[in-house]
This record gives sequence, C-alpha cells and structure tokens, in this order.
Amino acid sequence: MKRVFWIALGATAGVLVVRKLTKTAHSYTPDGLAERAQGLGASLRYFADEVRAGMAEREIELRDALGIEENADLSPNRTTKRSPRPRRSAG
Repeated sequence: MKRVFWIALGATAGVLVVRKLTKTAHSYTPDGLAERAQGLGASLRYFADEVRAGMAEREIELRDALGIEENADLSPNRTTKRSPRPRRSAG
C-alpha cells in the first residue's frame, strides 16, 4: 500500500510540474505575450475609467462646497478687455 501511495504522489507531482512548466513556456511565446499585453491594456482602461469617475465625483463635491451651480459656465470671458499695466518710470 505504501508503494502505491508514493507512486500516486510522484505522478501527481510530476503532472503538476509539467503543467506549470508548460504554462510558463506559453507565457513567453508571441501568443502568450499578446495575451499579457491585452490584459495590461484592459487594466489600464479600467484604471483610467476609475480615475475619471473619481474626478467627476470630486468636482461635484467641490461645486457643492463652493455653491457653484452644476451647469454654470466657468470658462473665462474672452470679451472683456484688461486694463493695461501702468508703466514704471525709469529713474
């Protein structure tokens, strides 16, 4: 009975090692690298979406704290003229 146990244990360990080596070897093939790059791209898109959502949430918080209406136009008014700077006298 002891021999059967050790043979089964050895066979299981051998199968697990071969599967791990095959998986590792596949990760360095062109297809494996493409899969990893695709996963990285998806992660970056998810991160960017989360950042945008956080920015929008923070903007709402700031507008609420400052009492600014949601649809208020905050762009600078380009039609107003600035008064010229006073010149300093040389002397």
